[in-house]
Formats: sequence, structure tokens, C-alpha cells
Amino acid sequence: MKLVILDRDGVINHDSDAYIKSPEEWRPIAGSLEAIARLTREGYRVVVATNQSGVARGLFDMDTLGKIHAKMVDAVRAKGGEIDGIFFCPHGPDDKCHCRKPEPGLYEEIADRLKISLDGVYSVGDSERDVIAARAAAARPVLVRTGKGERTLRKGKNLGEVPVYPDLAAFVDGLLHGELSG
Repeated sequence: MKLVILDRDGVINHDSDAYIKSPEEWRPIAGSLEAIARLTREGYRVVVATNQSGVARGLFDMDTLGKIHAKMVDAVRAKGGEIDGIFFCPHGPDDKCHCRKPEPGLYEEIADRLKISLDGVYSVGDSERDVIAARAAAARPVLVRTGKGERTLRKGKNLGEVPVYPDLAAFVDGLLHGELSG
């Protein structure tokens, strides 16, 4: 199975330090929806792994999160793409859960549900915790400069040799044109 794991905020849609709290606040990053559509056409399955601590913080509820995700899925489908699953952690940073990145729980759930090893599967994120979680699950982290990506590149301590792309569309170009093995 060809699979790519994507973080949501900062990779697919614009991020906000005040959180994306409603479907109206969800805005795709230019080229991201088309990039997912290209992956779909090339036979890749795309899943999302995202921390959503706004739920634990009381900024939005699970119903609103579902509506935000429905808007994202509809927007991707309108461009000809598919998101095969959305895996999220609704907990806060102090909840000590195993699913909140940088812990690998979301990745383990993806592997379990899809009945595959994540060894070598690309995972695209914009933060150091995305990189750490992907590595812990044997996935191959990729960093984009959108969202918190630039800040991560300046301040990140555990990045090592992570491929860096301007955005999701550039990563997909690299993957589909053989710059990365997929």
C-alpha cells in the first residue's frame, strides 16, 4: 500500500496560534488540495494525523471538529482527491496521553487500522513534534516551511536529516518525480 500521512494545521490548511475553531476559520494553503488530489490519482492513500487540543481547552467541541474535518474532506474531494482517514488527539498537553504528538499513538492507530507497517511511509508535518512522532513509529518524516515550519527550522533540536520542502505541493512534486523513494 502506498500511503502518505499528513499533519493538518500548517500542512493542509493555514494554522493559527489561536487555533482553528470553526469551519469558517479553516482555509486551505494554496496548492495543498491539488497536491492531495495528485497523490490520490497516483494511487496513494492519504491519512491525516493531527493534535486537536482545542477540544480539551474548551475552544470547540467534537461536533465542531467533525464539521471542520467535513469541510476539509469536501474541499479535497472537490479537487479530485480523497482523505482515507483522519486520526486526531483531542487531549491537552498536560493530559499525558499516548496519542498526542510527539508521542507515536496516532501513528500506531493508523498502522493498526490499516494493518500495515509504517516503516518508510512519508509523514509530512510542520513541527518538531511531527518529526519525533513519525520517527518513533518508523515513518519517514518530512518538514514543510508552511505553518510553523520556518520556526521549527530555526528552533528545532531533533530534526537531523529531515527533507524540507516549501509546502505540501512541493513535497508531492518531489515524491512523484522520484526525488524521494515512495
